[in-house]
Amino acid sequence: MFRRCFAAVLLALFSCTAASAAQADARAEKVVYHVNDANNATAALRNIRNHLDASPQATIVLVAHGPGIDFLLDGAIAKDGTPYDVAVRELARRGVGFRVCNNTLEGRKIDRQRVLPEAVIVPSGVAEVTRLQAQEGYVYIKP
Repeated sequence: MFRRCFAAVLLALFSCTAASAAQADARAEKVVYHVNDANNATAALRNIRNHLDASPQATIVLVAHGPGIDFLLDGAIAKDGTPYDVAVRELARRGVGFRVCNNTLEGRKIDRQRVLPEAVIVPSGVAEVTRLQAQEGYVYIKP
């Protein structure tokens, strides 16, 4: 009798631990979207919106550099005439982080004041993508 009770308790503890681990893994979903061409910006924003709809607890960061930063500049408009800032603000409200490469800003002589306020300027876009993957465990997606 004691062995059956002991086995039942162990099974219950294992089940709770496994369930807790699964929940922790679900909360730990971290993804970096890499954009280096603004022509992919609409697709990237749509992918992120769909991603959050499917996984609302996901932590998502979009890192842009090179021509990819253009959609994160004040006044940027998509091919269909929609301003990008509307989608960026909506996703930022949902917790998405936006990072813009300072090397690109300096190399293209773009005033930092033109960067949307939802975006954070980082020293290097590619270094930020690498840091997020290597040091913080983010999964890489290139739309």
